[in-house]
Amino acid sequence: MECKQKNNLKYCNCTYDCNKKGICCECIRYHREKKQLPACYFDNKTEKSYDRSFEKFLEARK
Repeated sequence: MECKQKNNLKYCNCTYDCNKKGICCECIRYHREKKQLPACYFDNKTEKSYDRSFEKFLEARK
């Protein structure tokens, strides 16, 4: 399957500089291994905290 990185970047709200930006499958795998969620699961304000924990996700959804 061909990666659509260029198209994915239009929707990526991650402010962290990394080599996985726009490569969703790698980003999701990376965060899953760390028991986290990627930036796209968070609103822009919460994303800037760089706290990708499940707890932060639930807290932001209240």
